[in-house]
Amino acid sequence: MEVLVPDGQTCCGQPAYNAGFWGQARLMAQQTIQTLESSPDPVVIPSGSCTHMIRHGYPSLFRDDPGWLVRSEQLVARTYEWSEFIVDVLGVEGFRSSFNGKIAYHASCHLLRGLGTDQNARVLLENSFYDSQVVWLSEECCGFGGVFAVEYPELSTAILDRKVDQILASGAELVTGCDVSCLMQIEGRLRRIDAEVRCAHLAELFTDQEPGWRS
Repeated sequence: MEVLVPDGQTCCGQPAYNAGFWGQARLMAQQTIQTLESSPDPVVIPSGSCTHMIRHGYPSLFRDDPGWLVRSEQLVARTYEWSEFIVDVLGVEGFRSSFNGKIAYHASCHLLRGLGTDQNARVLLENSFYDSQVVWLSEECCGFGGVFAVEYPELSTAILDRKVDQILASGAELVTGCDVSCLMQIEGRLRRIDAEVRCAHLAELFTDQEPGWRS
């Protein structure tokens, strides 16, 4: 399998969309659609939030523009979040992996509540590591929320600190998840308090690993 990364990709437009700047969000969405139309292959995104934006935000942005609405829907039909593609499309439900320590899993809001595909990440972790190695954190938000963290930094930090307290209490050496934005938020706080726990996207745990479980 060959992975192509088209040139010209920019932000999917979600921050502008969430902030109410729909005109700017449309321009970024058009750029994304045009760029990804260079190939008819499945679009795999290592981010639940960006996948959610394309799948739900783009049709909303172009609901009054028939031409762009059709193009956005065509993109939606072949767009997958990373763990969704691995499990539901490729049929891979685990890898021959090893990790010396505990892994804490953070369920991002867009993956869990927006896309409803959180079970795929859990399947991969359950079938790739021993039960004693994986810690399931609460399903509470990490406090990032894109522009929310900028507009309400004190509230964002208070929410984040609850998540960090759970991580430290779990004894985990590594935090994983399917949204880089959440992991950036969590690791930023962990570094500020000089914690040794680090974060890694779920895909990073399985780099160069052979599938160990197929459906």
